[in-house]
Amino acid sequence: MKELTPRERWLAVLNREKPDRIPMDYWATPEATRKLMDYLGCKDEESLYEILHIDRVITVHPKYVGPPLADGSDGSTIDLVTGTTWTPGAGADIYGNRFRDVEYDGGVYLECIYHALAQYNSVDEIEDKYTWPSLDDWDYSVIPEQIKGHEDLPIKGGGSEPFLVYKYLRGDEQAFIDLIENPEMVHYCLDKLYGLCYENTRRIYEQIPGKVMITYVAEDLGSQDGLLYSPDQIREFFIPRMKRMIDLAHQAGAFVFHHSDGAIREILPDMIEAGIDVLNPIQWRCAGMDREGLKRDFGDKIIFHGGVDNQKTLPFGTVEDVRKEVIDNINILGKEGYILAPCHNIQVNTPPENVVAMYQTGYQEGWFE
Repeated sequence: MKELTPRERWLAVLNREKPDRIPMDYWATPEATRKLMDYLGCKDEESLYEILHIDRVITVHPKYVGPPLADGSDGSTIDLVTGTTWTPGAGADIYGNRFRDVEYDGGVYLECIYHALAQYNSVDEIEDKYTWPSLDDWDYSVIPEQIKGHEDLPIKGGGSEPFLVYKYLRGDEQAFIDLIENPEMVHYCLDKLYGLCYENTRRIYEQIPGKVMITYVAEDLGSQDGLLYSPDQIREFFIPRMKRMIDLAHQAGAFVFHHSDGAIREILPDMIEAGIDVLNPIQWRCAGMDREGLKRDFGDKIIFHGGVDNQKTLPFGTVEDVRKEVIDNINILGKEGYILAPCHNIQVNTPPENVVAMYQTGYQEGWFE
């Protein structure tokens, strides 16, 4: 078999066909990437991907051309799926929430410090006093240019993660309370947020018909030990709206990449019935998420993405620990139906030799005969 391009390799796995080797994806914080580049002597990220044989994904997005945000910034780093920014240092988002940088052991994350809907107590108040963002403030014509020269890479575009935005709008604690005490507000806001996500995704597909391979339909449903919400709440508030996004993606020929951290085994049959194609991140140390059980019960229904633990193995294990885990993942989750990646963003406290070991082992052990 000839060596495939990253796009061909991903597409083979997504279609349950035999690739030349398992695809390998890369997720990391900017600080971890810079640390790894210094370790390998890479002049740019392209060199990093080449050295580690990473089958990287290109993400397309519209350009913000609306009025300045609340902090005076131009919105150029806004992610429409989550409403937040891609880079540290930005102070506001398109919904009126405010953020500040918080350092965690050498890494910097944006934490929401002002919630734009926290002061409201009813849907009527929101309708009377709050203005939702408009997609007319975005220029979609820039998208075709973003994929030029990257035709051999998988393309990701559009998607949704609205309850994450709702938590920014209301505050984490109040958002969970609202599910019980203010369900009408949750339904109202999620309809607005999903509506924006749906139309944003549709406009992206319209710009590059048939080119988007992966659409990200996400929501963090699990903790270390179980679901963050009751199954009934997930079925009422999330899945019907997710299904609409999933159907849109499938109609456009895209595969649905479902991200949900934590212990989510209980709700997986519902998500599979809704139509997800790929499950990420496979945090197999969480309750009920053992790889053998996932493969046995769901391996013929979904593609697994992730699986290399970055809570324990990558940051605190040895090179041999990492090598063993990668080999275990390949053997348990299978070459067919598995995309190798860390089970979330690699953090800056991760030894670069462990990251190198992950990809070197995947490259050495992931070839098909």
